[in-house]
Amino acid sequence: MSDSLKLAIWDVDGTLVDSRQSIHEIMVEAFRLSALTPPDYEDTRKIVGLSLHQACGQLAPGANADEIEKLVQDYRDSWVRARARPDFSQPLYDGALETLEMLREEGWLIAMATGKTHKGIASLFEAHDIKHFFDTIWCADDGPGKPHPHMVEQAMGALGCAPHESLMIGDAVHDISMGRAAGVYTHGVSWGFGAAHELEDVGAHEIHHDFDTLRKSLLAFEPF
Repeated sequence: MSDSLKLAIWDVDGTLVDSRQSIHEIMVEAFRLSALTPPDYEDTRKIVGLSLHQACGQLAPGANADEIEKLVQDYRDSWVRARARPDFSQPLYDGALETLEMLREEGWLIAMATGKTHKGIASLFEAHDIKHFFDTIWCADDGPGKPHPHMVEQAMGALGCAPHESLMIGDAVHDISMGRAAGVYTHGVSWGFGAAHELEDVGAHEIHHDFDTLRKSLLAFEPF
């Protein structure tokens, strides 16, 4: 295996795409449809990145299995309605596209490890022309979700990269925990759902507050 390989594994929500408002609003709508007390944003932000069943179970700890199943379906249906609205928007963060372009120009391999489903990613690619950047994509419906290392391990395996050649970039504690469990270097970003101190507490190797410093760090990365 060549030491020249470099793999950047990206989370999506809160890292590349600003989905903070939309995810919370849709979760609130789902809870109301299920006749459950809607969560506060502070609670919603902590479950982003988890599988949907796990996330709903965490937000509604008193709900039984049938109620969780209805809540999950209400959430999915709410997403369909939201995406059909003409004013629906989940913009890329400023600097996200430039960073993906830089990595491609520098010869990096690029992967995605996201709590979204493949259907959700298809919608993302309809809104933003970024599919061509990704060499492999791993989603919530491909196996164990975050913080299990499955998606990172699958991304590395698909592209022939070792942990020392790979890094995980994400905004949530689940991203960092997943990356650490897979043995890769981790970059936490503070502009999404996770607070910088939370990312630090779960062992992020670096924490960035803007794409400028993230790009500089990526350019300096050497497999260790």
